Amino acid sequence: MTEMLDFKEMPYVRPDFEALQTAYEQTCDGLTTAGSYEEAKEAFFSLQAMNEQVQTQASICSVRNTMDKTDDFYENEVKWIREAQAGLIPVYKRYQMALASCRFRPEFEAEFGPQLFRMVDAAIKTTDESIIPETIREGEVSQAYEKSSALATTCFRGETCNFYGLLRHMESTDRAERRESFHAWANLYASIAPQLDAQYDELVHLRTEMARKLGFEQYTELAYLNLSRFDYTKEDAARFRKQIREIVTPAVAEIRERQRVRLGVDHLRYYDEMLLFPEGNANPIGDMETLVKKAQRMYREMSPETGEFFDFMVRYHLFDLETRPGKHMGGYMTSFPAYQAPFIFSNFNGTSADVEVLTHEAGHAFQGYIGMRSIPVSDLTSSTSEVNEIHSMTMEHFAYPWMGEFFGEKTDQYITAHLIGGLAVIPYMACVDEFQHEVYANPQLDAMERRRLWRTIERTYMPWRDYEGESFLEEGGFWMQKQHIFLYPFYYIDYALAGMCAFQYYGRMKKNRGEAWQDYLQLCRAGGTKGYFELLQEGRLLNPFHEGNVEKSVRHVIDEIMDRY
Repeated sequence: MTEMLDFKEMPYVRPDFEALQTAYEQTCDGLTTAGSYEEAKEAFFSLQAMNEQVQTQASICSVRNTMDKTDDFYENEVKWIREAQAGLIPVYKRYQMALASCRFRPEFEAEFGPQLFRMVDAAIKTTDESIIPETIREGEVSQAYEKSSALATTCFRGETCNFYGLLRHMESTDRAERRESFHAWANLYASIAPQLDAQYDELVHLRTEMARKLGFEQYTELAYLNLSRFDYTKEDAARFRKQIREIVTPAVAEIRERQRVRLGVDHLRYYDEMLLFPEGNANPIGDMETLVKKAQRMYREMSPETGEFFDFMVRYHLFDLETRPGKHMGGYMTSFPAYQAPFIFSNFNGTSADVEVLTHEAGHAFQGYIGMRSIPVSDLTSSTSEVNEIHSMTMEHFAYPWMGEFFGEKTDQYITAHLIGGLAVIPYMACVDEFQHEVYANPQLDAMERRRLWRTIERTYMPWRDYEGESFLEEGGFWMQKQHIFLYPFYYIDYALAGMCAFQYYGRMKKNRGEAWQDYLQLCRAGGTKGYFELLQEGRLLNPFHEGNVEKSVRHVIDEIMDRY
């Protein structure tokens, strides 16, 4: 482990990919000629140590690029790293094949479990030098998309706003302000829609071509393997979405009708959906530094493990939370493995979402902090996204007893809104998933056909959605606001799957918080050492794909919302 430094002091040094390629080649030889398991393991971990150094530098570069998309240095470095990584594809595949065929594979599996080799076997199928040009170009287009969305701004009531700045106004108690900000938000997307359409069209075709070259019928199969989805299929995902349509969509429709009555409007428009209480939503008390201090107290009181973790984050300034012009949209957690350090990135906007960064992304970071210190194989320190999102979404619920510190007399409103938000977003997640399945099954669709497809799916899962005649959104442009569709294909239904499990833990918290915490901690400690279904068992969770388990997961939440709202 490299000596820990404050994030601002962490040096960025361009990774030495030539040395890494040599290390891969030597490890291939070492795995092939090893006379004992200990020799093979030494070769494996020697390469891992070098990889961690390279990944750390690449991660530092990526974070600093997202902090300021106008910084040409890091913009160019990201491009250089992406091309260098693509150049390693041939030797990376040789390494995976050497590891898969190593005569000490049974010993590796006995010590570290079979999940490592499920990932190795998948990597062999999804990696080939024939896709180097598409891989490089995919990264270039993705980077261009990030810049397009990050630099988009408009003037709203004398203030220069990006997308996040406008969302804050869409929670106003003044309906005219909500409506005006909504139209500004829609017009901002419409203004860059030609760029986004062209970028997504190219991404779909690039990914489809990669799948074709690798022998897959369509990109969906390649994407599932890239995401290590070994335990379920697209047919299982469709059955899960069906449960959402049957159980969650009607419940959310009833909540939206209650919301309409509360707000006293004749018809609930999209710009009304974000305001749950006519007197105003619960917003956190305090600026960014104050909220971080409150979170630090919360985590110290929550458990010894969370206290140690969050003190570490604060001590080394492992956050970038403020919204700035030119900053990448959204939020994420990443890590610097050589330092065994997580990092949280976000865009605070003065709403309850700021607190949820300090619970959701901190849930990811907490698991990463534990995993990097307790799991020796770096590829197993974290799991697949379906499990990783359980870590983050469950932490949001565990934080409820401390929400009074953040929201004061509006704490009950916040918890009600949080439960409604967690349930109401699930049909949208299903929309995103079905949309992507249809797009990659029909990659020849043009921009307007994709928009019509989105609107059709949207009406199925969210029949209450009303855009008040806003043409860009009425014709199906809303899908563009989800960056996952561009950057992380098929990574979104994972939130709905994880939400089911987070709701299960929340139900158990209400009965026995200590027991629920121990099961959650066990899941975090397991990282990615097992497959998805096995990890559900590890955390004592119901499998969301099984018929009836969506109902079992969400019924108590629906009942609580109806009592509260």
